Amino acid sequence: MEAEQPMNPIKTLTALGLVLALSACGGGGSGGGGAARAFATGPIHSACLKADRRAASSSLCGCVQATANSELARGEQSRVVAFFRTPHLAQVTRQSDRAGDERFWRKYKDFVAKAERNCA
Repeated sequence: MEAEQPMNPIKTLTALGLVLALSACGGGGSGGGGAARAFATGPIHSACLKADRRAASSSLCGCVQATANSELARGEQSRVVAFFRTPHLAQVTRQSDRAGDERFWRKYKDFVAKAERNCA
């Protein structure tokens, strides 16, 4: 039997956003030599490590946290942590028509893009 929808594009985008902050930022790669990454501990660092992604490392998660510290307020970081625990919340936020959710989603996308650049 075929499923009605092969894959929910919103769910895919949400998962991709979370994974981008983790896996696209590093892991593996071609021999190190660049500048040292920023590092911080905090709620996103912890959630990142608990997400059990193959590319997750303390260094990578610390870099993502350092980026979050410069880009997101404490409450916004809590929302990102909730996305790690319940990815569906990211989908709900992205689809929301509430102005506050729309502002947060734009800020979240900017954060993910900056984490990709900073943590590569």
